[in-house]
Amino acid sequence: MSKLKYAWWPGCVAKGAAPELYVSTKLVAERLGIELVELDQATCTGAGVIQEQNPEMADALNVRTFAIAQQMGLPLMNICSTCQGIESMVADKMAKDPEYLAKVNAILADEGLSYTPGLEIKNFLWVLVEDLGLDALKALVKRPMTGVHVGPFYGCYILRPSQILGFDDHPDRDQYLEQVIEAVGASVVDYTGKKKCCGFPILTINRENSLKQTGNHIHEAQDHGADALVSPCPLCHLNLDAQQPAAKAVIKHDIDLPILHLPQMIGLALGIEPKELRLDHHVVSTKKLLGKLQQPARV
Repeated sequence: MSKLKYAWWPGCVAKGAAPELYVSTKLVAERLGIELVELDQATCTGAGVIQEQNPEMADALNVRTFAIAQQMGLPLMNICSTCQGIESMVADKMAKDPEYLAKVNAILADEGLSYTPGLEIKNFLWVLVEDLGLDALKALVKRPMTGVHVGPFYGCYILRPSQILGFDDHPDRDQYLEQVIEAVGASVVDYTGKKKCCGFPILTINRENSLKQTGNHIHEAQDHGADALVSPCPLCHLNLDAQQPAAKAVIKHDIDLPILHLPQMIGLALGIEPKELRLDHHVVSTKKLLGKLQQPARV
């Protein structure tokens, strides 16, 4: 099998509020034999915010990233479900409207960039299942997460709208987190909040309802026996982890549940040390979770 290689857009949050995601992704990719060529000149996807004020500028920013990756001859990989959703929406728009694409390409012409529809854009979760493969992942596990109960938390943008997110070709994409959890030896915790919004988008305009949403999801997963939640979305992580103490006060339930970035969970199973994965950088302590892990079973 040829080496997996991607133009990597880490996104803003992994370079800002959640640097543990950036570090753990690099470590895990290396262990998995995935080569990441970081797009250090790429810009923010807009996260839906820029789109509300200036759709054309937001589209141009994303198409610029597409053009850079296309110039490199590589598929584009992200580590943020919000980035995935925005990038998928923009790519779909460009494919369906050649006149608008020409207008956007004219904006990029000064940089010598031009985009042709057809770029493959994939979240790291999709790369794990579709490109690396679950069997290959299982074969690399050195510290099986046996006895650990993990709840999946998808985030909105990697699931909706399904018609632009490749579900026609990959109908199981809404089950990939569960499949990866099982591949690393952990048990899946099923609960109704796993595919709902974390509340992050309304945090600044309706803080109480935002915290109620995130608190209720955590409380439900914890009641179903979860030792942790895992998410492919760093914005969800910010609400579920950083805002958890505030959410606890709002819902008036005793919640204390570690929230893992997807590469952190994979990294633990691969035998990478928790400190290297920066699991000590979370607001909610991961110590109790780490105490449940077995020692590496293979070297």
